[in-house]
Formats: sequence, C-alpha cells, structure tokens
Amino acid sequence: MNASRPPVVAGNWKMNKTNPEAVSLVRELIAELGASPPCEIVLCPPFTALTEVSLLLGGTAIRLGAQNLHAEAKGAFTGEVSGDMVRSTGCTHVLVGHSERRRLFGESDDMVAKKTRAALASGLSPIVCLGETLEERERNETAAVVTRQLEVAVLGLPPDAVPRLLLAYEPVWAIGTGRTATPAQAQEVHALLRARLGGRFGESGRRVRILYGGSCTADSAGDLLSQEDVDGTLVGGASLEAKGFARIARAAGAAR
Repeated sequence: MNASRPPVVAGNWKMNKTNPEAVSLVRELIAELGASPPCEIVLCPPFTALTEVSLLLGGTAIRLGAQNLHAEAKGAFTGEVSGDMVRSTGCTHVLVGHSERRRLFGESDDMVAKKTRAALASGLSPIVCLGETLEERERNETAAVVTRQLEVAVLGLPPDAVPRLLLAYEPVWAIGTGRTATPAQAQEVHALLRARLGGRFGESGRRVRILYGGSCTADSAGDLLSQEDVDGTLVGGASLEAKGFARIARAAGAAR
C-alpha cells in the first residue's frame, strides 16, 4: 500500500440482512470502530436497508454505497433503481460490474461502462469491479481479460471523472471458493491496472485506488494490504460480522 493513496475497506453485504439485522450490524460496527475509523470505510447494504443505515451513519466518517444501479436516469424499468435514487438515500458510492452481476445477470462490459457513467452523472463514486474466471487464469488470459474490462469501462472516461473512480480486482476463482490469490498474484494484477490507468490519465490515473476483491479475511488482510499497489479490500462474507470486519479495517489502517 502506498501512503499517498488512503486505504479503503468496502463491505458488500450482498443479499443479506433484513432492516433490523442491518441496524444491529451497523451499531455493532460503530461500537467496534468508533465514529472515526482507522481507514476509509464504505458499507454496501441491500437497497431496502440504505435509508436506515444512512441515518445511523450520520455523524460518523463511515460512507454508504449501493450494490448496483440502472444505466438510465428514469423510465419504465420495473424493479430497477437509478443513480439519483441511490444518491437520495445518502449513498456516496456504488458497486458497478460485480462478478455476480456479470455472471448471474449477464452484464456485459458495455453495460458496466454505461453504469459507470450513470454513477458519475449522479455524483456517485463508482467502484468498478473486474477480474478473471478460473478457466481464464488457467489459460493465462488474466492480463488480457482485465485489460479488456478496464478499456471498455474506464479508459474512455473524461479525465475529470478519474478522481472519483475506484477499482476492485476480483479474481472470480477466489470468491466463495475458499481459495485466495496470493499477495504476489494480487500485486501483479493491481500493478498492471495502475500502469494502464497511468498510461491513459497520467498522475491522476496512477492515484486511483485499487481494492482487492477476492476472498479476504481478518487473517489474510495484512499480507494483501502490504503490497505496493493494493489500496484496500472489497469484502464479502467477512463484512457481515462486525468484529472481523473491524479487524480488516484496522489492518488497512496499520498498512498505511
């Protein structure tokens, strides 16, 4: 981790936690970390809990994110949520192109690009997710896959949008499988992404924070976060338990 890029730990709750459960978890987390956590924290609860969680986070430095948004600003899209709707709940961030959205719901690189631009148009900071499957890694296609995803979703953005951008490298083969990319594997891909961003946007591109989004626990966080180009983590299951998530946040703060 580079001290010039403040670390970020984002918690993706996925389809977990009713509103009362969400309230309980956030209260526990605030009790663990206090109002001023050791690093930048972004919580991404389900849509149904966003407003209640937002109220609890008032007066703290913890930020709120949504797990998805629609590419259009409004219209006849039953069941969808626009960027402005997300922003109105108190969100500052939104996940875009998570591997589960790509794999389970068929989101293409082009759709991820449209959602990234929609997030920016609504004043949100998109956390753009990218990464390769196990089959792609075994075919030595990791660099080609993540470069393609980055090219389509990000490298065409206007330069003034770059400071609000975050990336999350998700080795899909390491999500929910019990497998974890080694710190060296994570660093290799993060360095590749940073080089591409720097080549396109210069210094502002090199300052984009890149999170590791594979399986991450309190025990593995320290080694991952010690890598030069790993600026934090996008945490799934481990974000559903306050004490463990707080340990990851402390590891990120210590790595700085």
